[in-house]
Amino acid sequence: MQIETLYEDEDLIIVNKPAGLLVIPDRFNHELPSLNRILESKTGQKIWVVHRLDKDTSGVICFAKTEQAHRYLSICFQERDVNKFYAGLVTGIVIPPDGRIESPIAEHPAVHGKMVVNRKGKVAVTDYRVVEQWPLYSLVQFQIHTGRTHQIRVHMASIGHPIVCDELYGDGQPFLLSNIKRKFRLSEKDEQEKPLLSRLALHAYKLEFVKEDGTPIVVEAEIPRDMSACIKQLNKWTKSKVNDGL
Repeated sequence: MQIETLYEDEDLIIVNKPAGLLVIPDRFNHELPSLNRILESKTGQKIWVVHRLDKDTSGVICFAKTEQAHRYLSICFQERDVNKFYAGLVTGIVIPPDGRIESPIAEHPAVHGKMVVNRKGKVAVTDYRVVEQWPLYSLVQFQIHTGRTHQIRVHMASIGHPIVCDELYGDGQPFLLSNIKRKFRLSEKDEQEKPLLSRLALHAYKLEFVKEDGTPIVVEAEIPRDMSACIKQLNKWTKSKVNDGL
């Protein structure tokens, strides 16, 4: 698997994670590929995990290449000295178009692997801003100030705007051109419509922090083709109401 390296030096490596790839090995199925193992094979050295992205989330992720860098970066993430930005397609028109969600998150009491807003949960803070909007969907920028499991997904679902294609917190339905294009017709060669997007529409597009030696690090990854294709079709077939850019 080809992994795009966005930044690398003697202390760390930052890559653009593809959607559908685990960050670390699955504890129940060790044969599944994982990003840290791929990078260890690529670099020929041990790689330390600093933070994580969900399997179906794409985008910028940082790994340490030394124990010292791992300790420092882990503290940075724990102390919230890292700026983490995401872009996501959500269902519906988000009102208000910008705001902060401060809802504690805890494990779901009955469903393994699922999280839920709960006043007894851990503090979770997400800032959001709509950057482009259509009748049925919105493109939203997120900055998370805490790193709870599924944080953006849980918070957006809690206000009625789950991430597109989210099977756990939304309806899990793929993004189809027929959803937005009037008088859509299937081509004669196709027996059924192919989705423009069938994975979680969430992308970590920017990461900012300062290295231990004072070097500022700002790394960005473009929105992947599948999400870009959806945005292109939304702009083509529906009227855009907000367009400020990321």
